Formats: sequence, structure tokens, C-alpha cells
Amino acid sequence: MTLIVQKFGGTSMADVDTIGIVADIVAATRRDHDVVVVVSAMSGQTNYLVDLARSLQSVPDLREMDVLLSTGEQVSMALLAMALKARGVDAQSFTGGQVKVSTDQVHGKARITSIGDTAIRNVLAQGKVAVVAGFQGVDQDGNITTLGRGGSDTSAVALAAVLHAQECQIYTDVDGVYTTDPRIEPNARRLAKITFEEMLEMASLGAKVLQIRSVEFAGKYKVPLRVLSTFKQGPGTLITLEDQQMEQALISGIAFNRDEAKITIMGVPDRPGVAFSILGKVADNNVEVDIIIQNTGVDGLTDFTFTVHRNDFRQTMDLLQPVVKELQARELNGDDRIVKVSLVGVGMRSHAGIAATMFKTLSDEGINVEMISTSEIKISVVVNEKYLELAVRALHRQFDLDQEPPD
Repeated sequence: MTLIVQKFGGTSMADVDTIGIVADIVAATRRDHDVVVVVSAMSGQTNYLVDLARSLQSVPDLREMDVLLSTGEQVSMALLAMALKARGVDAQSFTGGQVKVSTDQVHGKARITSIGDTAIRNVLAQGKVAVVAGFQGVDQDGNITTLGRGGSDTSAVALAAVLHAQECQIYTDVDGVYTTDPRIEPNARRLAKITFEEMLEMASLGAKVLQIRSVEFAGKYKVPLRVLSTFKQGPGTLITLEDQQMEQALISGIAFNRDEAKITIMGVPDRPGVAFSILGKVADNNVEVDIIIQNTGVDGLTDFTFTVHRNDFRQTMDLLQPVVKELQARELNGDDRIVKVSLVGVGMRSHAGIAATMFKTLSDEGINVEMISTSEIKISVVVNEKYLELAVRALHRQFDLDQEPPD
């Protein structure tokens, strides 16, 4: 039999009723495939455990937090195994440690170093479903570790890679990857296929369907991913390697990120080392920088602009006040009312004029482009946040994203 790895998130494991729905899906899949299931904690459970910890210790010990948070997934795995047994499907649950998910020693955001497959293969050989707690592993000293936000996706993909699964199916509360957020553009269309590369760009640019590390892992080990809904039947979206048919689509989707802020230092001396003087200070304080623009120098001065996460805006402005004085720059400006809108598509590699069409579309709607960033398969623009919905809808219409691509 071929093997399928299925992952169910917190919304799918919200209560005993939804766990029953999950058990029915797994039981149906088991009729034709061997199945390994990876589960997240029940919805709200992780936040509850975090609040408990903080009520006892204002800054909880990281090792003990991993011990505590890992229990959420253990509750889910045991309950799902019971639900499967109640349906006549034999199942056995495993913690990350029992599977031998080995990680480094960074508590709270550990990375997987290796995974054993013996225990799971033994259970599958007995005709059972293996139910594995996602999000967790153990370090070389046997300490429980957790993989950070979205870690269950990464657990599932890593297991699929090690076990050479036919597919890794990620079940969530949406029925696939859409051309853009349907809450912004009602005509958004579910994509039948998207490449790993496009999905990585979409995830990094604001689409929250999949965790970035899991897509990176899947692309590296060529594990086909499929995004499906626990609550709505359908084929979902397959995330896979690029093929000729997929190249026909110029643009696969529009991603956007509301969590942006822009900082500009005006009148900076145009000399070597200035960019480091600015961004080195920012990096030393663990603030991530996104888009960077430095204007051409005039009379020995230039303007330097970059974007950061909106949550880091005030801290970064404060950090740069002494830097501005030290550089004798003219002015420090900031704007935390911006958004980033991005076109993503492998078709950009072989088609010219997409940027020009994008800029004309925004111009026709009276939307000023404040910053631009490009890569081989994406174009991002920064605009005022009040234009977000207008920009997404206009671009979606201009690039015919509501239309099915030709066969």
C-alpha cells in the first residue's frame, strides 16, 4: 500500500465532535492507504498553557515551557487514537520522543536534525494507523523540545520525507490555497496546483495557509503537499514541483501583509559603511528588515529607506535616534500605516511587462507606489494601508485571476 501522511491543526482538533470528523477522514483514507497522522494541540490549548505558566513565572523557563506545551499535542494524539479505535480502526499514538524526532537544543524553536522510522514502520506493518504528536521532539540529552509556531506542519512534512510518503496532506479550516484572500476579493479562485517556490513566496509575503519552514522542507525533499479542508470535501491544492503546464499562468496569486512599517533617514552622508551603521544597529536588536531602498546620492547626501514589522516600528525609531545624530543626517521619518501587496508567479520568468502592467493598474486607481521590491517570481509594492483592498481587487481583475487557466 502507498503511504499518506495527514496533519490536522488546532481547529480540526477543537473538541470531541471535530476529533470525530478527523477520525472519519482518517478511517476513510485507511481503506486504500497506510496512514500516519500528525496532530496539533486542541484549539486554544496552547494559549491556555502559556497563560498558566505566566501566572507562576513572569518569564517562564524555556525548558519547562517545552515540557508544558508538548502536553497539548499528547492530549490530541491520545484522543484521536481512541476515536479511531471506536470506529474499528486500530491505532497507536506516539510522542515525538517515541518516534525519535531528534532536534537541536534551542528550546521553543528547535530544528529537526533526524527522525527515526522504525517504530512507525512496525506499527504500519501491523495494519495500524500511527498517530504522532506534532510540534515536538527531543534533544541529544533527552530533553523535550518544541519546534516553534507552525511546528506541526514541519513535523508532518519531515515524517513524510523520511517515510517516502506519496503525499503529505495538511488539513485546515480552508479548502486550499486561493489566488488571494477571499475575504478581500470574493472572486478569489482556489488553485488546483502551485509550485513550492510560489508557495514559499506567498507564505513569506503574508499568506498564512502554511508555515514557511514546512514548505522549505517539502521543497528540499520533494514531498508533494496538499492543502485540504477538514470540514469541506474537495481536491484541495497540490503544492509540487514546477511543470510545463504550470508555466502557462503568468500570476498564480496576490499576497499581502498588513504588518509593515516604513522608516526613512533623510540626508545621510553618501559614503561606505553608512548602511551598516544603520542596519547593524537594527540587527543587533533582533529586528528583521524587509525592503531596503537607498537613493542615488546628490551633493554627497542620500536618503535611506527600509521596512520592518509594524510591531518593531516604535522600537526601531527609538534605536535610530542616536544613529541619526551620530551620522548628522537631516531627518528621521516613519510611517506605520503602509501595507505590502505582491504578485507571485513562475510565469514571470518568461514574460516581460508584468511590472509595467501592475504599476499602470495601480496608477489608474489613484494608488501611489511608495516602494518596490522584485525577485525572479514576485513583484512587491508598498502602498498606503487605506488602498489595500482596492489594490488587491484591481490587480486580481487585471490579471484575470478569477478565470481558470487553459488546459
